[in-house]
Amino acid sequence: MTEVRFALVGCGRVSARHIDALTNKVAGARIVAVCDVLSKRAERHGRVLGVPAFTSTLEMYGAVEIDVVDVATPSGDHFERVMEALAFNKPVVVEKPVALRLEHADEMVREAHQRNLKLWVAFQNRYNPAIVKAKETLDSGRLGKLVIGTVRVRWSRDQAYYDQDDWHGTWAMDGGVTSQQAIHHIDALRWVMGKVESVEATCSTQLADIDCEDMCVATLRFMSGALGVIEVMTTARPRDLEASLSIMGEKGTIVLGGLAMNIVDFWEFVEPNDEDRDVPKLFSQDVPDAYGFGHDILFQRVVDGFQEDRVQVEISGDEALKSLEILHAIYASHESGHRVRMVDKPSSSRLGLQKTERMPL
Repeated sequence: MTEVRFALVGCGRVSARHIDALTNKVAGARIVAVCDVLSKRAERHGRVLGVPAFTSTLEMYGAVEIDVVDVATPSGDHFERVMEALAFNKPVVVEKPVALRLEHADEMVREAHQRNLKLWVAFQNRYNPAIVKAKETLDSGRLGKLVIGTVRVRWSRDQAYYDQDDWHGTWAMDGGVTSQQAIHHIDALRWVMGKVESVEATCSTQLADIDCEDMCVATLRFMSGALGVIEVMTTARPRDLEASLSIMGEKGTIVLGGLAMNIVDFWEFVEPNDEDRDVPKLFSQDVPDAYGFGHDILFQRVVDGFQEDRVQVEISGDEALKSLEILHAIYASHESGHRVRMVDKPSSSRLGLQKTERMPL
C-alpha cells in the first residue's frame, strides 16, 4: 500500500513526539517536508529527517507532493495554518486546542466539511487504554447515575519553560495552564461525563511571569445534574505530580491517575464482576512523560483514514470544538466574576485576541 506523505508544519517542542510517531511507530507514514518560521529550526529538522525544509508553507505546497498536513505550530497560529492547508485540499492533523477562538474553530470545521476533507485533532489521551476502558464502562451503565467528575492537573513548569518561546503564556497565542496543558483533561472530563450546563471559575497567576494564569479552579454542572471540578496548575514543585480523572456514580467509582490519566488507581463497584480485579493490571500503562503514547495510535488512524475513506475520525474538529467551548466558558466566568451558562455561548474577551482586539474588563 502506498505510503501517506506528511508535511510537518511547526518544529517546536511537541514536534519531537510527532516525528517519533511518524518515523518509528506508524506503518505507512513518511514525513516528506518540514516547515517552521525559524529557519535554523526547520533546517535542523530537515537534515535529521533527510527532507526539504521551508520557512514558508506556501513555498512548501508548491514544491512537494503532500498527502496530509500535520500542524504543530503555536495554538494561536492553528487557524491560519489549517485554513491554508484546507485551501490546498489537504487533510489536516492539528495539535490541541483546535483553535483559540470559537469563531475560528467554527470556520475550520465548516471549511473541512464543505471540501469533504478530514480534520483530526490531537487529543491523544483519549487513546489511553485506561480512558478507553473507563468510557466503555460508563457507556454500559455500570456506574448508574453519575454524581461527580473531577480532573486534577498538578504539573510543574518553571519560568524557563515560558521563556523558551515568545508565545508561551500569552493571550494572543497560547492562554495559560487551562488552555495549554489542561485542555486534554477538560476534553476527557466532557467525553465521559457528557454535556455541560454551566461553569464557574477562578484563575490566578501565582509563580510565573506570564500574561495568563498558571492556576485555575472551576466547578461545573452537567446537563445530567452531576457536578464537576477542575483543578489545574503548573505551580506544582519540584516536579509533575499527577494528571488524574475521577468519576463517581451511584454504583461505583473509577479513578485514573499517573501523568496522563494512564494508570487505573481505583476501580470498584457496588456490584463487582470477575473482570474488575484485573482491570488495573490490564489497562494501566507506564508512560515516559505527559504525552503518553496516544500520538502513535492517532497517526495510525490518520494513515488508515487516508487510505480508506470509511475509517471514522473519532476526534474531529466538531468534537474538539466541544472542549473549546468549555475552555471559553471557564475564562469568561473568571473574567466576569459570575457563573456562566453554556446555552449563552460564553466567550473569553482575551483568549486568542491581540491587545487591540480585547474587550475592556
